[in-house]
Amino acid sequence: MSEHKTFYITTPIYYPSDKLHIGHSYTTVACDALARFKRMQGYDVMFLTGTDEHGQKIQDKAADAGVTPKEYVDKIVATVKDLWKLMDVSYDRFIRTTDDYHMESCQKIFTKLYEQGDIYKGEYTGHYCKPCESFWTDSQLVDGKCPDCGREVYDAHEEAYFFKMSPFADRIEKLLLETDYLRPKTRAIELVNNFIKPGLEDLCVSRTTFKWVIPVSFDEGHVVYVWIDALSNYITALGYENSRYNDFDHYWANNGDGEVIHMVAKDIMRFHAIIWPAMLMALDLPLPDHLAVHGWITFNGEKMSKSLGNVVDPFVLGERYGCDAIRYHILREMALGADSSFSNEIMINRINSDLANGFGNLVSRTVAMVDKYFGGTLPTERESAPIDDDFKACVTQLLAVVDGEIDKTRIKQALEAIFTVVARANKYIDETEPWKLGKDETKRARLASVLYNLLESIRVISALLAPFMPSTMPKVWEQIGASENDVKYEKLDKFGVLPE
Repeated sequence: MSEHKTFYITTPIYYPSDKLHIGHSYTTVACDALARFKRMQGYDVMFLTGTDEHGQKIQDKAADAGVTPKEYVDKIVATVKDLWKLMDVSYDRFIRTTDDYHMESCQKIFTKLYEQGDIYKGEYTGHYCKPCESFWTDSQLVDGKCPDCGREVYDAHEEAYFFKMSPFADRIEKLLLETDYLRPKTRAIELVNNFIKPGLEDLCVSRTTFKWVIPVSFDEGHVVYVWIDALSNYITALGYENSRYNDFDHYWANNGDGEVIHMVAKDIMRFHAIIWPAMLMALDLPLPDHLAVHGWITFNGEKMSKSLGNVVDPFVLGERYGCDAIRYHILREMALGADSSFSNEIMINRINSDLANGFGNLVSRTVAMVDKYFGGTLPTERESAPIDDDFKACVTQLLAVVDGEIDKTRIKQALEAIFTVVARANKYIDETEPWKLGKDETKRARLASVLYNLLESIRVISALLAPFMPSTMPKVWEQIGASENDVKYEKLDKFGVLPE
């Protein structure tokens, strides 16, 4: 059992204005790999994903399609769940912001913040970007356009409620600069300089100009604007201020040594790094441990996005290459904080070099030689050699390296470490030349040792790859004769686990 009792990991909740693309798949598959790894370590895991279903954009799209907003989102949410099924995503809970319990919680949160003076009524004058659902001041616009998506904004003027941000500025600055909350931390200075140093502006948290949102319970005509609705999903999904679930204390408030991680793409980093902590501080709730921020999957150098129309459909890729190959590729290409470019060519090269020529080759060569020279069962008589010690050490040290990278949410580096050992195992085959040993009857004991060592390396490698490629690795265990017991976490830093 790990030293931590609980592990709570969340994806952002996706906006179902259209079908999701491979960029959304990255965040969810990354969270899934972390959740699976933590379950393997013995953590009590809660993995949350879901959909953010309110807003003007959905109200308009539904009207264009001649359906109600709920009918519109229901259809898209079904495709989202189909996609996570295709990508073998093992989420524990799926939240929809149209769920009754979430709406009830949001109204209570809004009222609580209002009653304690953190929310006040005022008037909003500024610019609004409909695609991003964001308000901007004159100074924040870039060439008169939205700084996030570069599109036209329109002037907005309406009565609104505001959340006071400035009382939390100092604490948020410390959170970003002096703790390990933001990963990678390189982004902290940019956030502090751009948003906190100029003075945190109060946040507009209600609207009056559209209806497809949660109503403000104490002021008819006002609706709860996106950030309080969307961000609070991380706690309402655990039962905060509702009776649907009752594990908020367990996974969040009183979880002791537990861990809470949000993973988001960099375009919504600001909301999770500044607004969300301020909301939690106002509610007097503990903060999450980490906010892991990844880059974008780019296509021809541009951010992949539904609105730009340059998206890659993961359903098509899944049918073509299989879900584990896609999972591996996107996790292996994206370093936390950096962008990664996508093309079929990059993906095919990665699949060929790592999965086919690297790991696939190691498994097929080893299994074929055990069959060829020993009919599938190794004799117990063995003969070791000095070259084995370095190889065994390389295999038994892998778990600690991968653990360390996973603890820092560095998935790409964890996979790199695993494939360094794959390369080492293929090199061990070249060094020991089992095909030569197989021709010499006096070297049978030595050959049995070499092949056993290779099978043990495959056992460890495949067990560590299982959270990333969950449907492929059980087939590998079958091929090498490993039982479920042989690939348990606590046996992955040991050599000699497979029966002789």
